[in-house]
Amino acid sequence: MAKRPDSSRPVKSGKDPHAIIHTRAKASKPLQKPLDQHLAALLNPALTSETSRDGFGEAPQAAFTASENEALRSLLSTRLEREEGEASPDPSAVAAGGANRKGERLPTLPPSPDALIGAPATVEALSKLLTEGDPRISKDRPWMPHRPPRPEKTEGGIRFASVSGYEPAGDQPQAIAELVDGVRRFERDQVLLGVTGSGKTFTMAKVIEATQRPALILAPNKTLAAQLYGEFKSFFPNNAVEYFVSYYDYYQPEAYVPRTDTYIEKESSINEQIDRMRHAATRALMERDDVIIVASVSCIYGIGSVETYTAMTFGVKVGDKLEQRQLIADLVALQYRRTQGDFARGSFRVRGDVIEVFPAHYEDRAWRLSLFGDEVESIAEFDPLTGQKTAELDYVKFYANSHYVTPRPTLLQSIKGIKEELRARLDDLVRSGRLLEAQRLEQRTTFDLEMLETTGSCAGIENYSRWLTGRKPGEPPPTLFEYLPDNALVFTDESHVTIPQIGGMYRGDFRRKATLAEYGFRLPSCMDNRPLRFEEWEAMRPQTVHVSATPAHWELERTGGVFVEQVIRPTGLIDPQVELRPARSQVDDLLGEVKAVAAKGYRSLVTVLTKRMAEDLTEYLHEHGVRVRYMHSDIDTIERIEIIRDLRLGTFDVLVG
Repeated sequence: MAKRPDSSRPVKSGKDPHAIIHTRAKASKPLQKPLDQHLAALLNPALTSETSRDGFGEAPQAAFTASENEALRSLLSTRLEREEGEASPDPSAVAAGGANRKGERLPTLPPSPDALIGAPATVEALSKLLTEGDPRISKDRPWMPHRPPRPEKTEGGIRFASVSGYEPAGDQPQAIAELVDGVRRFERDQVLLGVTGSGKTFTMAKVIEATQRPALILAPNKTLAAQLYGEFKSFFPNNAVEYFVSYYDYYQPEAYVPRTDTYIEKESSINEQIDRMRHAATRALMERDDVIIVASVSCIYGIGSVETYTAMTFGVKVGDKLEQRQLIADLVALQYRRTQGDFARGSFRVRGDVIEVFPAHYEDRAWRLSLFGDEVESIAEFDPLTGQKTAELDYVKFYANSHYVTPRPTLLQSIKGIKEELRARLDDLVRSGRLLEAQRLEQRTTFDLEMLETTGSCAGIENYSRWLTGRKPGEPPPTLFEYLPDNALVFTDESHVTIPQIGGMYRGDFRRKATLAEYGFRLPSCMDNRPLRFEEWEAMRPQTVHVSATPAHWELERTGGVFVEQVIRPTGLIDPQVELRPARSQVDDLLGEVKAVAAKGYRSLVTVLTKRMAEDLTEYLHEHGVRVRYMHSDIDTIERIEIIRDLRLGTFDVLVG
């Protein structure tokens, strides 16, 4: 956690009125905190309450005194006089004034009659929204899920054809036939109740093959998603099977704790391999019909909109008239980096009349464009490691190196909207006497705006996603579900775990960002950078098959209690017997059992309560000659996949987790 440095808290001096702003680090509590139009739209007018005007703050904070308010106003005035050479006698205008690219003042507009809808930021209203959902969506449904137009696909794809050495057996043939029949009768929900080991993944693959429809496989965690990805890759080696999970190896979200006055800056570590696979997934949905996406629940979080993602593409074919400078400028606009040394994914290099580009969605292939004057003479695909040419191409299509890339006209329009929101929010904070929050918000947002104007991006650009995507306040963010074609199928694997996660994602995210917006760290529109609410996911998802050994009440309610049963395993195996043994000698007993199992050529799984216990038990077993590995939440995504693969290959005999 990063606390505010001590240098910002010098000793209070009565001689210097400006010192008050440094000694007063706590956020002030206004007498009233009416929500502006953005936050009110999220809570919606149905939750209006005129009786309470408390804010989102976690703990009450002392208000500034009149002398402190005057000192803050004086400081803001002095700073702006120094920057612009002229003073503004109106403290509201001073606090509301931002700087645009040229350093000019943002004019203060009169309050709009629609600026406040009347929904206060009350804990009661927030709790009601979180527990009951948005009535406009769950009851009246006045909006339709956004289905953006998609460009014509250049690759098309081929028919789904599963490759397997096995034929459906046990309950599988009947389950496949019933599910396919339900899909063709356009049943929106079906439940596949299958016991562990009954081949539910194989059944899903056969349903996809029979219906010839693209599919999204939704898994509750990265590890299971990786396992499903490997299985579907083996079932459909000639089709586009892609992997879409969170690309963070480490993620500490931005947060503020008013009780201790602690601001926690966002820290993250992005896994480049998973980022590439995410780009490959969205590109496949845009270019092919034979697509299977295996995703975790993180796919309900916002990414760039389909409109801007497809708008920021361009194609090049042999014989085109194209200036080298224009091609370089287009690649930079797609956030490709120019380099001469490290030729990595998402970069390009120029060597005379030859431009080499490493596309964002490739791992071991790059493109070499040879120009003759202003004409594209040839396009080749080559291995970026060896430089050896692997294929001659007639046409290539470049996709952006980021899902958040935005066309320049859209970016400029977004900046205008952000400035207007900033101006209105600053006026609101100043009227409430919250000058410290106003100064903080103005400083942070102005810096972000300058970065957006100069480079087209900034740290935390996702917090401005509503403006960049053109959505209205409170509307669902663009997610992977908007990339899915209209005829797609969704399979929720382990639905009794997956579906509750979808409903819970939004709550914690909203509370954290509401605090950031309340105390001037972010504009209120940052709360539109969020995961889908459950009712939004429910409205946006296509036909769905819920797969579980223990389907929950919600899934069975959606199907009227009807489910497709898959109990008899193709292998004919039955469930193993469960033995209860005393804990007094459990470690020695475990050591003997795993050695006996390993001697037969089998592997063992051992579960413990904590990560420390997993590491200690692994060390103990290793000291006694057991080939053992451990796996817990500190192991990153790619390494988990490697551990599971090694377990299957017999590289080690025992996995502790």
